[in-house]
Amino acid sequence: MRQPAIAPLVETVKVAGREMPICLESMLIAFALRLGLSGFGKDGLKDGMDYFHPDDLYLRMVANLAFGEKEDGSDAVPDASEKEMDIFRQARRHLPKSVYEEKRWKKIVGAELWPKVVYVLNRGGRFMDQSKTYKDGMVANKYGKLANMYCEKTGTTKDSMTGKKLHGIATYVPAGLDCLGREIDNSAYPLTLITYRRAQHTKSRTVSNYWLLDVAPENSYQINPIDAKALGVKDGDRVKAVSSANLKGEWPITDSWSKPMVGAVLIDPGMRPGVVAFSLGMGHWMYGATDVQVDGKTIKGDARRGKGVHANAAMTVDPHLKNVCLSDSVGASAVFYDTRIRLEKA
Repeated sequence: MRQPAIAPLVETVKVAGREMPICLESMLIAFALRLGLSGFGKDGLKDGMDYFHPDDLYLRMVANLAFGEKEDGSDAVPDASEKEMDIFRQARRHLPKSVYEEKRWKKIVGAELWPKVVYVLNRGGRFMDQSKTYKDGMVANKYGKLANMYCEKTGTTKDSMTGKKLHGIATYVPAGLDCLGREIDNSAYPLTLITYRRAQHTKSRTVSNYWLLDVAPENSYQINPIDAKALGVKDGDRVKAVSSANLKGEWPITDSWSKPMVGAVLIDPGMRPGVVAFSLGMGHWMYGATDVQVDGKTIKGDARRGKGVHANAAMTVDPHLKNVCLSDSVGASAVFYDTRIRLEKA
């Protein structure tokens, strides 16, 4: 029995009579056609190459990658086998025609390149064989352009905090220095806390998308099995992050209200021992997570938006400045990669 088509979880729109999922590209194409801009519509890319649908551009980009850099096509990828073609079709059998239709896709890139395009799409890209990455002990794909080993502008600029000149060449500088270049004693806090963004929650506001919360209702403290054994914890146990900057392990939201930085443990062999990670975008206390008063009326919060943990309040505070986190003295960015913590059972 054929599986019914499953459309993307967005509305569809018609651009020049062609149905497609509504997205940035469909909007830009519609604007361009309305304004009569060159490079779009009939023969938009060149004679015989229309540009009405995002696929008109993106599939040709894949075709260029599959064909290779040599004009005679001698470095093109192989054609996908019949078995690969069948895998490709089966993997997309649930998609509506506005997204995938083999006849339309094949027409865009041409019958000759179509099997090569499938070869690349099945692999998620084009990759060089490992045996060809080095030649005579050197990397085969050389940079081939000027690399400034000494940056005069940097090397002649003085650090505003120390009065010393900045390094003008590549130099090893330990992480975890204060603004005066002094190392911080964090021996009582053995774990390094890092953050990342998971694919389905790349921003703080995505917690309002409930269909994403169905995939992952909350984030976790991810730790290596070695650290889990040392701490005596298992998957799902609740722990709290404590640091020299935050001995209570809480977000001090108001004088009378705080939110503990408590989260579930997720044992992950892919984590380096001694490192703890949590994904950003969860652990809210506002943004609809708690009740708020507006003009005397209570807007009820949704506890689902408050699940998980956000542990940025554990970040190391610069002991000299006292009110900001550590920072890079050259680029001025926040040093979020050298916060040392201790995990305690909650």
